[in-house]
Formats: sequence, C-alpha cells, structure tokens
Amino acid sequence: MRNQIRIAFTGGGTGGHIYPLLAVAEQVKIKLSQNPESDFQLYYFGNAGQYASDFVGLKIKIVSIISFKIRRYLSPLNIIDAVKLPLAFLQSFIKLLFVMPDAVFSKGGTGSIAVVVAAWFYRIPVFIHESDSIPGLSTKFSVPFSKRIAVSFEKTLESISGEKVALTGNPIRADLLEPAPDLTPEKAKKIFGFDPTLPLILVIGGSQGSAKINEFMIENVKEFVGKYQVLHQVGPQNFAQFKNELAVSTEHFIPVERDRYKIVDFLQKEIREAYVAADIIVSRAGSGAIFEIAVFKKPSILIPLDSAAGDHQKFNAYEYAGNGACVVIEESNLKSSLFFDQVNLILSDKAKYQSMSQAAGTFAKPQAAEIIAQELINLATGQ
Repeated sequence: MRNQIRIAFTGGGTGGHIYPLLAVAEQVKIKLSQNPESDFQLYYFGNAGQYASDFVGLKIKIVSIISFKIRRYLSPLNIIDAVKLPLAFLQSFIKLLFVMPDAVFSKGGTGSIAVVVAAWFYRIPVFIHESDSIPGLSTKFSVPFSKRIAVSFEKTLESISGEKVALTGNPIRADLLEPAPDLTPEKAKKIFGFDPTLPLILVIGGSQGSAKINEFMIENVKEFVGKYQVLHQVGPQNFAQFKNELAVSTEHFIPVERDRYKIVDFLQKEIREAYVAADIIVSRAGSGAIFEIAVFKKPSILIPLDSAAGDHQKFNAYEYAGNGACVVIEESNLKSSLFFDQVNLILSDKAKYQSMSQAAGTFAKPQAAEIIAQELINLATGQ
C-alpha cells in the first residue's frame, strides 16, 4: 500500500496562472511538512517555460506536457495547435498513469485541459481555480470534470455555481504576506534610490509589461517627474526599447528630474518593497495584480486590457472599483488630463486616500492560498 501523498499541479502560460499555482503549492508543502511522518511529492504537469526555476526551487518535479492554445479567432497557428492537441492528450494520459497522483490542481490556461481530462478518466479528483471574473475557456471546459472549484470574484458565481464552488479570492505568494513592520514606505523608497518625501507612483503593466501603458508614460514623462516619482515595470521584452526612448525623452531634464523616473524589466524579488514604497499604483486589471494591490492596501488606477479574452479585465476592474478601492480608466479614455486629475485628487485628498486604502484592505483575501491548499490536501487524502 502506497503511503506517499502525490499532488499534481497544471496550468500556465503567464504569470497570472503560474504565481497563484505556486502560492498554493507552497502552502501544500508547508501543511504536509508539519507532520514529520508525512511523505509527499508534488508534480507540475505542463510547459514550465521561464518559470522552471520556481518549480525547482520548491522541489516540484516537472513533467513536461506540450502546450497548445485555443483561440477565439482565425489564425494560421490554429492549424499547428490542432496537431499539438492530440499529442498533449496522449502525453497526459501516459504520464499521469505513471505518476498516479492523489489529486490534481488546475489553474487553467495553456495545456491544462488535457491533464484535467486524463485525471478525470483515471478517477483522480480535480480541483480547479478561476482567477478572473469571467471564466476562461479552459475553466468552462474543466468544470464538469472537477470535484472542487474556487473562484476569485463574486461575479464568477453568476457563471459557475453549486455546492462544489467556493469564493476564495486569488492565491498570493507567501513572501508577499510575510510581516515586515520595519519596512516603512520611506525605507522602501530609499531601497530604490528615491526621495522618501515625494509621492511614488508604481506602474505595472503585467508580467510582460504593456506597450499601451509604456507609450502613455513616455508621452507624459515630463509631467510625471514634475511632481512625482515613478517606478515603472516595463516588461522584459520592452526594456531595451523603452530605455532608449526614455533616454531621448529625458535628455534635457535636469539630473533631479531624471532620478525621479526609474525603470525595471520585471519586479520579482523586489516586488514587496515596490508595493510598500508606492503611494499609488497604476496597473492592468489582471486578478493577480488586483489581489496583490489589495493586500498592501494601496489606492490604484486600473487600466483594463481591451483585448483580454471575454473582456475579463474590465469586469475585474469594475468589481474591484465597486467598493471604492480604485479608479478605472479604460484604454479609450486614457488621456493625460483625466489621468493626472485622478492622480492629483487621490494624492491630495487625505480622506479619499484613506477611504480607498481601507476599501482595498476589505477586498483582500490573503488566506486564499492556505484555504485552497487545505482543501486540496483533503481531496488527496480522501477527507
């Protein structure tokens, strides 16, 4: 009789899928490790890509499954993915058979469908999580094959409901939740070389950055550094180009103005310090960003991605804005006059700032990863 607990994770494609998955996996490890007699192994089924080192760091065994994408539009790539799809199913059925995990947790996205179906075929309980307010195609497909479903937004319950569904929020990495009472906003600003007495705007366009937001920032860089400081995550693919454009735009700035605008390709280890340092956050409206901003109780301006599937970022943003935690500016309305009116109002009105901060904290669900991890363990152990 096998005593080892085996739990598999699947899903991915972007940080919006991978980081919540890793957050749950980390909590599973913590909980199972609390029993010195427990023997367990965690697996990731999918294409780890650039996140492979994160899985290795948590000692999660990577089982490669070819990734494919289901598009809602006509594209020559659909032909290629039509070939990949049966291969992904074949790999999933064979590789799951050799591992035979006690439970599978799916975050949706690239390649998760094949693993979910294979797990269901082998009668392995499946737990899925939907991050966004509007369920993605992989989630909709996976619902009938699942034993448990967790969602981040109340609006999702309009599409997915029933006894097996629970509102948990979006899982957040444990390192972001660790208490750091000595890390004040002033100290955090100094870490990045900013003046601790001036307001700091943190700009996050998602894990890959945002060309639209980057363009807006360059066009208005003079106004930004006139009153504020900016820490801008431009995205790894955009970094070199943005750095050159920024150098040209700030060529005639005085040194103190140039020092007020700093760019990074991607905030990973320093993300907590960046959140603490920020007075206001400008971001896309992915679920991961929203729930991280909420945990740090920061007022924000959300700019939903127009091309997001099912317009889910817009729905995410407006649900979050419903309790007063943020201001939503849609891409079509992203004009400098409106934007700076909102920034100036938030940062100059102490009562409004405090109200938005409190609303963000009320929306936050910092225990999401821990709650999901415990339920996943219960599934795996038959509790």
